[in-house]
Amino acid sequence: MSTLSAEQLSAAQMEKPKAGIGAFIALFLAICFFSGVFYKSEYAWLGAFDYSTLAGKFGSIDGTTFVGKGGIGARQGFMFGFGLVPGVMLALGLIQVLEHYGAMRAAQRLMTPLLKPILGVPGTTGLALITDLQSTDAGAALTKNLYDNGGVTKKQLIVMSAWQYAGAGLIANYFSTVVSALAVHFLVPVWQPIVVMLVLKFVGGAFIRLVLSTVYKKDFENE
Repeated sequence: MSTLSAEQLSAAQMEKPKAGIGAFIALFLAICFFSGVFYKSEYAWLGAFDYSTLAGKFGSIDGTTFVGKGGIGARQGFMFGFGLVPGVMLALGLIQVLEHYGAMRAAQRLMTPLLKPILGVPGTTGLALITDLQSTDAGAALTKNLYDNGGVTKKQLIVMSAWQYAGAGLIANYFSTVVSALAVHFLVPVWQPIVVMLVLKFVGGAFIRLVLSTVYKKDFENE
């Protein structure tokens, strides 16, 4: 009988991570928190379980935020970047807490059957993709963290980026701009356009994966 090497055992464990009921509860809370299901809920108290609501916004000084108006160059860029820090730090901190309770293991086990065939990425990327539905900055930070820790390859990183870039911040932008301005003119239920856009994100991600696997196949032969 042949024995498995340490690397093969490690790979097998990664493919079928152990995830108890607590891990799936943590994953459920993560999805609720980052997906925007409680965003602008009719029950105001549910906002305490929504990422965008907790991230909040800066107050104004004479009608504008601390970033000000009319700035240019590196100084304005720094102020804009500095304004992204609270939301990104909040997302990274919460992911660390949820990961401690097994949310990433549950995500890998539950989401790999969906994400692997379509996008070719592991289920552990699910929380980064879900987070992008509310915050492009937090989603990008989680994606970078995955790549830096070896959770995804360069090819998978590009596919994830394509998925995130198309319709970035989908839920937050849709409800805060489109619905608030055009809801009275909708000829279909409000949820239908967002479902179509979500499906097209997967179509775009799958297309990029196909292009990378055919036209640019040689660029990823060493991965």
